[in-house]
Amino acid sequence: MKKIISLLAMIISILFMSSCTENENPDIPYIPIVPPLVEPTIKELVSEKLNELSLIEKVAQMIQAERAYITPDQVEQYGIGSILSGGGSHPTSYIDSADVWYDMYADYQESALKSTSEIPIIYGVDAIHGNNNLYGATIFPHNIGLGAANNSDLMYEIGKATAEEMLVTGITWTFAPAVSVVSDISWGRTYEGLSENPLIHQNLVKHMIFGLQENGVSATAKHFVADGGTIGGIDQGNVTVNEQTIRDIHLSPYVQAINAGVDTIMISYSAIDDIKMHGSHYWITEVLKEELEFEGFIISDWNAIHQLPGSYDEQIVTAVNAGVDMLMEPSDWESALSSLYQAVISDNISVERIDDAVSRILTVKYNRGLIDEPFARLDPIDYLYSSIHQDIARQAVRESLVLLKNNEEALPLNKDELIYIAGPASNNVGYLCGGWTTYWLGNTEADIGVGISISQAFSNVLESSSTQLVSSWTEASTVVVVLSEIPYSEGAGDNDQLTLTQGLAHPDNDQALLLAKQAHDAGKKVIGILISGRPLVLGDDINSFDAFVAAWLPGSEGGTGIADVIFGDYDFTGKLSYTWPRDLSQVGFTSTRSDYEESIVMYPFGYGLSYLS
Repeated sequence: MKKIISLLAMIISILFMSSCTENENPDIPYIPIVPPLVEPTIKELVSEKLNELSLIEKVAQMIQAERAYITPDQVEQYGIGSILSGGGSHPTSYIDSADVWYDMYADYQESALKSTSEIPIIYGVDAIHGNNNLYGATIFPHNIGLGAANNSDLMYEIGKATAEEMLVTGITWTFAPAVSVVSDISWGRTYEGLSENPLIHQNLVKHMIFGLQENGVSATAKHFVADGGTIGGIDQGNVTVNEQTIRDIHLSPYVQAINAGVDTIMISYSAIDDIKMHGSHYWITEVLKEELEFEGFIISDWNAIHQLPGSYDEQIVTAVNAGVDMLMEPSDWESALSSLYQAVISDNISVERIDDAVSRILTVKYNRGLIDEPFARLDPIDYLYSSIHQDIARQAVRESLVLLKNNEEALPLNKDELIYIAGPASNNVGYLCGGWTTYWLGNTEADIGVGISISQAFSNVLESSSTQLVSSWTEASTVVVVLSEIPYSEGAGDNDQLTLTQGLAHPDNDQALLLAKQAHDAGKKVIGILISGRPLVLGDDINSFDAFVAAWLPGSEGGTGIADVIFGDYDFTGKLSYTWPRDLSQVGFTSTRSDYEESIVMYPFGYGLSYLS
């Protein structure tokens, strides 16, 4: 539309010049007066477009469907505003290339432009640690590791790299970053949170958003608000702390996100004092939009409005009147469209509320260039799993590692040591990546198409010194044991048995811990590496290890990044962004509490050794 307006302005200028009176004095050159060309502002463009739309075209912009439940023909017919691919939702299969993804995206986009509104869709994915749905994409450490690294410049680079690897598919919207402040590590989304303390978020959140949005991808701060503060860490549960605590701890990261100009905010499934967030006019409209002056648009979570009281029609009315601008209704999108339209016709939702929502959505579409260039794409050869992105991910791994124990300088290892490595995550890249990798619950395959295992990375280091891993622990001078949780996401990851052998701990940890004890008792040096989405109670098992490393969920470059530090090419710099409990009774005892006492926990918030300490 900008191009059309510019062309019209040029024609008007030419006509204006041709109509001007010729200079009566032929000795003086004729210089026509040309009116300045003024580009319309985005606000003006949005207002103009809004005035062109019928009611049904407006409410269609407020609907988001999942790709598995809508065809390109239906996009053309209904003119809906958005489509998403949920976790593990691929165009045809999990190994689909970037070209297949782009072709799917382009098909939907072409159909949207053929609709009566002629407005492009905004397509969303959960690219929460890289473009993790796309086979062959760089997988960065999950947020828990990035919180331990606490490097704002690195966060920007990860955001930029993620945006670039999204744009190889044409997709311009990610449901990230999660800005959850996690009060109870029993929660299955703990690893999506940077920290238990908003001090970490204040340093990192805005830089991730800048990295994404300055490079063409809309960010989403989620899940508003206090999703990490539910009783017992129960996913989609209830928050009962007072409002001042919510503001001090859980609202703080949203202030950072809004100051960074975040395009969208996603509402939480959870409740505050038994009132579901998707129905809270106070928190969404009065606090978020009016008090904090958020100018982007609000997206609901997957089918989340279905948890509101009343009939489906009443749920639609409650959510939209509370301030939700776009409804993520993956399979029920057609019903949502009809219900929303009828709600306006029946005066249950005002036209002003609809206009506000659609204006916000259109503003984001204009700001991200979707209106002018809906088919923009980056070349996968140059950007997908590029050496630059691998280096960024590898640096993120190195800086996220936290050294919890290092008796008698057990680390770093020498590159000519006789090393035996074992444990469930020693030879499995899928475990290093955790949930939201390839599939919603993660990929448990040893080979996920990118990266190398810890074992292979160690082998590569030793081979550079003409040494190799030994095949039996009895032959080794050093035994490395890599423990693991099994991959999980969201509610499936809720777990109140946070030990190395219970809950969601990998069943092979038992055997690995037995090996560690045997090797330790036999006088071997024993190094422990824990791959997990949260701290786990170590108990007496810690006594079997001379050194112990929290590696979190380091992603595709986990193997190489861990080897870099374990062999001393780089020092440990990571610091705990979560308190490490001594036993299960201390779960929920965090650094934001007024009675926090570092001496009684296993390892306090901010703890982390280095080779120099």
